[in-house]
Amino acid sequence: MSRPEAPTALRDFLEIPYDRLEELNLEVKNARTARVPQDQVREQRVKYLTDEKRIKAVTVCFTDLEGRLHMLDYDKKFLLRSADNLTFDGSSVRGFSQQHESDLRLSIDWSAFYWLPSDVFGPGKVLVFAEVRGQDGLPYQADMRARLKDLTAGLYEKEGLVAQFAHEIEGFLFRGRDAERNYPESGAFEFISTGGYYHSLPGDALRRFIDSAAEVQRAMGFGNEKDHPEVAPSQFEMNFVHTEALVAADQVQLYKLLCRQVAQNYDMTASFLPKPVTGINGNGMHTNISLARKGTNLFHDKNGDSGLSAAGWSFTERILNSAPDICLILNGSVNAYRRLDPHFEAPNQIKASATDRGSMVRIPLGNERSARIEVRSVAPDANPYMTVYTLLRTGLEGPLPDQAEIANKRARTRFLPDNINDAIRLFKSSKFVADLLGEQVQTRFAEVKQASAERCPRALGSLIKAAEVQFHHEVTNQYLWNKF
Repeated sequence: MSRPEAPTALRDFLEIPYDRLEELNLEVKNARTARVPQDQVREQRVKYLTDEKRIKAVTVCFTDLEGRLHMLDYDKKFLLRSADNLTFDGSSVRGFSQQHESDLRLSIDWSAFYWLPSDVFGPGKVLVFAEVRGQDGLPYQADMRARLKDLTAGLYEKEGLVAQFAHEIEGFLFRGRDAERNYPESGAFEFISTGGYYHSLPGDALRRFIDSAAEVQRAMGFGNEKDHPEVAPSQFEMNFVHTEALVAADQVQLYKLLCRQVAQNYDMTASFLPKPVTGINGNGMHTNISLARKGTNLFHDKNGDSGLSAAGWSFTERILNSAPDICLILNGSVNAYRRLDPHFEAPNQIKASATDRGSMVRIPLGNERSARIEVRSVAPDANPYMTVYTLLRTGLEGPLPDQAEIANKRARTRFLPDNINDAIRLFKSSKFVADLLGEQVQTRFAEVKQASAERCPRALGSLIKAAEVQFHHEVTNQYLWNKF
């Protein structure tokens, strides 16, 4: 005789209203930017988890070398007992450890703690980011999140510098669940809307998705600014305020996660392929950057060229000078090079401009608070930690050409690589990249990108090839990847 199901009323897991979620998550975000000591934060979080009986599990997240977000759900009681000894098989994560050195550790970053909307992520869970450590307990070289955290902490402690980032991440909404996984069979993506820029009726499917995702984003403490349909059919963008570099990179991962989950709840797919459909605009992740010291924006100068200070222009020139070398970091997939097409506002020109959106770097109109540079040539599937780390170190430390060479480069138009094979070649041969990432990470990253490139046609052509979707690093079909 089968046992009757327990009534739903017997369950008592944590569910928090959206307005209270926003308050809680903003408190955590403010504590991060105020640099509350880690020991104090850990003590607070452990006490909260111990006292809050309605939490059943903690989702612990880390990001691999290519930028995939990995999530492990730990029983709360187990986590509290074993937080100092969390291990996982690193050899199963591409770009991480080899089989003979498979065990890696997770060190929880208690400051990066999020309460989740229960109607989207399920009740009784909270989420926290973690850093990857080697068997010796030291930071793992291929964990770009930990390296970014160390970089930004050092800049603040030694120079009082705070790096501020804001990402504008575009995506597509397609009909049906798992549209990317099914692409090798279907050969097409089906738009959910054929409207355009800023245009959709309040009740249509694209608008309902945007509204729902923006509510989740707001509840998770992003600090929403605006959201709207983008230029291409079924394309969307939801903007949020600038914040410190590590928080901003975490928010990129959460943004894509929540968009995918909300879309799935509507039986749709949120796709961040850079160019899933030819003939229309692709997806970008425009990356806005500024530096501050003691609350003063170091990129602002009302008398400077385009309102940008000498420090801002130096930062920009260093990025432009190393653009070919770091292009693979900013555009790490075969599909990303379809987006760098000049016919669709592609930011493939290695130059800076206040008005030309085909430039790799744009100088937006700004004031003492908002002056910044906007790196437009970043694809939404890039590893956000590696991207932010690379742009920040390149802008501060990258080689700066002499003035005669700068004048010459401004006089002639240079372009970013138009295919991943050229980008890999430039990346592998770059001494600057070797110094930036270390030769081991440079080699591993090039190897995983070469593996993708070799499984796709060398010439892009005019049609999307199934292989560039099937073997895209964000398409999480374990069966296909085992065949990879």
